[in-house]
Amino acid sequence: MAVHRLCLADIAPQRVLPVLVLDDASLAAPVREALTAGGLSCAEVTLRTPAAATVMARMAEDPDFLVGAGTVLTPGQVRAADEAGARFVVSPGFSAAVAAECADRGLAYVPGVATPTDITAALAEGFTELKFFPAETLGGVRALTALGGPFGDVRFLPTGGLTEANFLEYLALPAVPAVGGSWIATSALVGQRDFEEITRRATRAVHASQLGDAGNAGRR
Repeated sequence: MAVHRLCLADIAPQRVLPVLVLDDASLAAPVREALTAGGLSCAEVTLRTPAAATVMARMAEDPDFLVGAGTVLTPGQVRAADEAGARFVVSPGFSAAVAAECADRGLAYVPGVATPTDITAALAEGFTELKFFPAETLGGVRALTALGGPFGDVRFLPTGGLTEANFLEYLALPAVPAVGGSWIATSALVGQRDFEEITRRATRAVHASQLGDAGNAGRR
């Protein structure tokens, strides 16, 4: 199986991938603009609402904004995401059928894993960049630190339970090039049209991740 090689550093160049659940497509552009104003040029739009495909399409109208589809479970959802302008696909688990459809369409695929068995299965199919979900429930930073021993070549995108208070702990791990989370543009903030707060949270996340990079470089 051919594996499209758009990597996590491309998907989340600022090391933070906002995870969005939007049920009103008219808010797609304002949310995108709020994230961009805060320094984030990417987002994962979860397929949890009927409006998700339209949301992706409207966000993808900006060619400099990288849009992906999340919570993808079937090849049909891959096709819908591709047609909406998504450039990468994220799943809560690993699906060979989803992986094959992504390969056929030239979409990057980040499958989800929760156990060593899951990781081994994904590696056998050529995937070395994996979503670790639900991160906090599975043991968080301690679990990823332990998995880094036997799976030293794997890079993880942890999501699930990450917050402004703990995401830097994940980014400090060598095996974590980027994190995903919904704390930047929560459903509550989007519903309240509080785009200024979304921008503030994005700005803080970018600034904190950059400071973390500098601190890690100083310790090497």
